[in-house]
Amino acid sequence: MRDEIAAIFEQVLGRPVAITDETDIVEDLGMDSLGVMNFVMAIEDFYDLSIPLDRVAQIQTVADLIQAVNDLRNEAAA
Repeated sequence: MRDEIAAIFEQVLGRPVAITDETDIVEDLGMDSLGVMNFVMAIEDFYDLSIPLDRVAQIQTVADLIQAVNDLRNEAAA
């Protein structure tokens, strides 16, 4: 999943990125609020899910994002 997320970051940012679980999405990748929202929409489209805004606010690192996507996918499957 990390490789898929990296590819989405690269698509949104228009440049190659290297990420780890500890990568801070805003600080380390230099994303502004518009970039974050574009990224969230790309994640939602790619994984066919909806991330509630309160959940988006809790996501700071790549690990947080992976956990949120996994949680939402599991909730949808239940």
